Amino acid sequence: MNENNNVMNDYKAAGKLKGKVAVITGAGGGIGAAAARIFAAEGASVLITDIQESKLREVAADIKAADGNVSLMVHDIADETQWRIVVKTAVNLFGRVDILVNNAGITGNLLAPFEERSVSEFNRVLSINLTGQFIGMKSVIPYMSSGSAIINVSSIAGITGNAGGNAYTASKGGSRMLSKGAAIDLAAKGIRVNSLHPGYVETPMTHNMEGADAFRKMAIGSTPLGRGASPEELAKGILFLASDDSSFMTGAELIMDGGFTAF
Repeated sequence: MNENNNVMNDYKAAGKLKGKVAVITGAGGGIGAAAARIFAAEGASVLITDIQESKLREVAADIKAADGNVSLMVHDIADETQWRIVVKTAVNLFGRVDILVNNAGITGNLLAPFEERSVSEFNRVLSINLTGQFIGMKSVIPYMSSGSAIINVSSIAGITGNAGGNAYTASKGGSRMLSKGAAIDLAAKGIRVNSLHPGYVETPMTHNMEGADAFRKMAIGSTPLGRGASPEELAKGILFLASDDSSFMTGAELIMDGGFTAF
């Protein structure tokens, strides 16, 4: 059993998602894995997806060990056909979809000079971070009903801009505005759409990216609270956006950055 199952053991659930069905992408680690564990603890049936099957199986094992209801699928979120299969699988397993957490994403190259960045790299980042979210929303909406919620995980880089990583910044800014536009379009259906904007989070992605140590030092040095967030802290923000606690909130940004954007 993965040691992160302690999150499930220590978490004080309140049944906020009892009877709900959630699809969570990028759930093999970091924020997505933490959200999957907390959602299951709160009573949701969860379909978790990622390109890393072994990591998904670890997370699913944690959830099952805590008596949660979970299934998993290997999933490239930039592939529309795979999205259709994921959504149909969720409906076949659980009857419907109430919550979509578009969490999967990549950073791309954050260090190359602007003029040396390739179009193929730029398009690759957008295809996952932005187009992947659009396809996911497009695929799941027909199976949602009033009271459903979509959470698109963006970044503070989609609000303030970011030195380096122009594709990442563009994709996260696009995610923010995609969420706003969709919120307006879907309000009549009773489907809420909001975006989450983390600051620096201690995840495998941030620890393993190129220049990770220097980036971490810069990010934490610019964060008034003086530390990075844990994935579980961000997952609680996602829970808020998914639950009825945010029932009058749509087209909005939830910024969880330790004060980074307060300057």
